[in-house]
Amino acid sequence: MILVTGGAGFIGSHVVDALIAEGSEVRVLDSLLAHSARPAYIAREADFIEGDIRDPTTVARALDGVEHVSHQAGMVGLGSDFLDIADYVSHNDTGTAVLFRALAASGFKGRLVLASSMVVYGEGRYACAEHSVVRPALRRVEDLEAGRFEPGCPHCGRELEAQPIPEDAELDPRNVYAATKLHQEHLAAALEREAGVPVTALRYHNVYGPRMPRDTPYAGVASLFASALAAGEAPRVFEDGAQRRDFVHVRDVAIANVAALTSREPVTGALNVASGWPRSVGEMADALADAAGPDAPRPLVTGQYRLGDVRHVFASPERARELLGFRAGEDFAQGMRELARAELHT
Repeated sequence: MILVTGGAGFIGSHVVDALIAEGSEVRVLDSLLAHSARPAYIAREADFIEGDIRDPTTVARALDGVEHVSHQAGMVGLGSDFLDIADYVSHNDTGTAVLFRALAASGFKGRLVLASSMVVYGEGRYACAEHSVVRPALRRVEDLEAGRFEPGCPHCGRELEAQPIPEDAELDPRNVYAATKLHQEHLAAALEREAGVPVTALRYHNVYGPRMPRDTPYAGVASLFASALAAGEAPRVFEDGAQRRDFVHVRDVAIANVAALTSREPVTGALNVASGWPRSVGEMADALADAAGPDAPRPLVTGQYRLGDVRHVFASPERARELLGFRAGEDFAQGMRELARAELHT
């Protein structure tokens, strides 16, 4: 039996499907906080428990007879503002702590896969022609207001070259959500050291695909754009649209989870889960609008910004390929067509 926390959610439900397709017995623990009822897409074969991961009694029940855990539960996205901090810490950090305490107390010796995120990196990897790899300073409000979005070298101010970021890069979370994801990784490392539980932290990059949540402050950029197009509105692209991300399909993310849970030997540490093909946010918005049809409104580049955002973050997927044999296989254009047709969920 494999437990998937947050298994009713966007990513978690695809992990459930992929595990069942591989022949695994699956149990889902989900509070349905983001749903008005149990979603129809949850596989009937899954043993479903509705409950809060912060409740020790519920967690103990969910872990009964479980061999491995895929921990997907938590709040996602940037949120509305800093006042969301207590909710993020409660769901992401306290919920994870309650789960890990239960694992340690029960003598759990199976594998744990942690849903981490590329947000732990903060800004991506940059190189200066003179100073090699450098860490840009925090972007200044005056620069953003003036439309100067590219970070410069902290030593000489020169324009930087963005590069794929590896797992051993310096970690620098730059918003509340990012801080909670890094704290989850730290808690997982402590669990591994002190309780002997092998942990694989999968750092998801920008995940998209069917079952994405509707337009909310907590949704990802692909979901926000898809929600706008479904409402007949132009997707609003922040900054100049040239900021680059790695958009990885949710089915590929699910495959990475299955690989981490079922590989011959546990693979510990952090792994980027990415397509390996960086694209700009503007390019993604255009592809989604194209997929929505000739009458769909074109994306609107607004020049607006969010202080919690970073400029370029895209990954090297080589470690996941080498250690797990994972390679993203979903086609981007086809994925955009699928997303344009997909029903978005509450």
